[in-house]
Amino acid sequence: MNGSMGASAWLVILLALIAANLPFLTTRLFAVWPLRFEKNLAMRLGELVVAYFLVGAIALLLEKQAGQIAPQGWEFYAITAALFITLAFPGFVWRYLYRRHG
Repeated sequence: MNGSMGASAWLVILLALIAANLPFLTTRLFAVWPLRFEKNLAMRLGELVVAYFLVGAIALLLEKQAGQIAPQGWEFYAITAALFITLAFPGFVWRYLYRRHG
């Protein structure tokens, strides 16, 4: 792996970490549009799914720029989805499990 591919991989990992936690860290829809009501868990999970596909599209573009795109089976998508959900764990804990004392 050359330096460019390594940088692209780290960029995608960092982007995935931010995108996976963003639905849980903000009350705005996709961190942009303010809502008149509180986001529920279903909306946050919907944002998480959209973020997964957005990060995947960016990763695909970076891979295409570096050369030929490797064919992927369902196993690849199952593993990357599980990894994306794992990356979202800190935001989920902060939003739903952390008890604020005050």
